Amino acid sequence: MTYDDYNSFCRRLPMTTHVVQWGGAHVWKVGGKVFAIGGWGDDGRVGITFKVSEIAYEVLKDQAGLRPAPYLASRGMKWIQHFGEPGLSDDELRDHIRISHGIVARGLSKKKQRELGLL
Repeated sequence: MTYDDYNSFCRRLPMTTHVVQWGGAHVWKVGGKVFAIGGWGDDGRVGITFKVSEIAYEVLKDQAGLRPAPYLASRGMKWIQHFGEPGLSDDELRDHIRISHGIVARGLSKKKQRELGLL
């Protein structure tokens, strides 16, 4: 997945905002909360970090091309980073980003979800 593909996909998810921060990372948020981070992975490839459920974390954390997200996972948060090959297919990556968006959106207050039209 290229940065253009990543940004285009995240842009189409409901009520998202985009900022470039943390040393040039493309950060996507819903309701002001991060759901995906695009930075550089191994060998100059796009590295994409996303939030996952506890079960998905256990399944994905040891797969080749995936790892617990640096910084976030070390603080007990369930985030995975897609950083290299073979990793996930683009379709699988889009599915995980979509799920991450949903996890983060559901974690917003009900008032915020209503304000954003997510309920």
